[in-house]
Amino acid sequence: MIAAKYKEMLGAKSVIRELSEYATARGKEIGYENVFDYSLGNPSVPAPEGFKNAMMRLLTESDPMAVHGYSPSLGIPSVKEKIAQSLNRRFGMDYTGNHIFMTSGAAGAIAHAVRCVTVPGDEVLTFAPFFPEYHPYIDLTGAKLKVVPADTEHFQVNFDCFGEMLTEKVMAVLINTPNNPSGTVYTKETLERLARMMSEKAEEYGHEIYLISDEPYREILFGGVEELYVSKFYDNTLSCYSYSKSLSIPGERIGYIAVNPACRDAETLVNMCGQISRGIGHNCPTSIIQLAVAEAVDETSDLSVYETNMNILYRELTGLGFTCVKPGGTFYIFPKALEEDAKVFCQKAKNYDLILVPGDSFGCPGFFRMAYCIDTEKVERSLPALRKFVETEYGLQ
Repeated sequence: MIAAKYKEMLGAKSVIRELSEYATARGKEIGYENVFDYSLGNPSVPAPEGFKNAMMRLLTESDPMAVHGYSPSLGIPSVKEKIAQSLNRRFGMDYTGNHIFMTSGAAGAIAHAVRCVTVPGDEVLTFAPFFPEYHPYIDLTGAKLKVVPADTEHFQVNFDCFGEMLTEKVMAVLINTPNNPSGTVYTKETLERLARMMSEKAEEYGHEIYLISDEPYREILFGGVEELYVSKFYDNTLSCYSYSKSLSIPGERIGYIAVNPACRDAETLVNMCGQISRGIGHNCPTSIIQLAVAEAVDETSDLSVYETNMNILYRELTGLGFTCVKPGGTFYIFPKALEEDAKVFCQKAKNYDLILVPGDSFGCPGFFRMAYCIDTEKVERSLPALRKFVETEYGLQ
């Protein structure tokens, strides 16, 4: 007998991936340059020279066993130490390499973090709008993901609902700032209030409540928005990071968990991750990629194009009458659709070769996401199609 759960999941594929596949197929018909594909959050700028040069040096000058051999189960010690030092310089933390666990991107980091601090039957809270893959990340561990309804006015935290849902069964809270899909960055006030409520409830219930912070967009900030490091606000924080966006290397699948040194049993949690890997087949990220990111640990790609694209789209969307919270970071924008059913709205948009993602799977029906990690020239060429769509279907000018 095959596993029924995974067979059932075949009927619920990622909407984002399905739209991306449609865009690719449509591109074969009319030329992909004529498909305005805002579906997939795939970085559109090249990796920085420091990372590319590090890869070439490692391949041509380094010991092949070090570059191509297995890494230690917790990650390469020198890499972990460089990451810790970088976080300490940037955010005033006091990590050592013993607080870092290398993972296959932020997804791998979350997979380990959840298993560290929950057991089957526990609850994990997250806030809408949220990345849809959180459901399999959490639910397949045996814990249960529960979604706090959105604050659709600002896309900060809906604290009234959070207070009601933060019950004794909750062992972890999963946040994502800067946020996919809204582009919102949590404010200092939001993080302080969140930490205060969690601390009060942890004391009341007599057990830790961990904060799992999903941070792959940490460096993509706009307009002078302050870069706030979540672990500075709450001791029991596990930061889950990926270099996919900052270095534009999503296919390399490299990230880490940084366990706040002030967290209870911090180093034990990192060591537990090595044991969790044995059960989920993680078995260490690629050695050469660990070594390369260590050489580029304080670098980023040229991320400025994302702010340029955001401003173009925000100006156009609001000018056409869309209600939209202006993003403070990421490469996503999340406007309210022009009709109640965003799925119908996005289906109509396909007739104009605009590929938009309905917000239902993000926990926000009635909204839609645009991933504007595409060339600015293509963003600008998409505007006439957007205007025609709105004017033809909704009579707005």
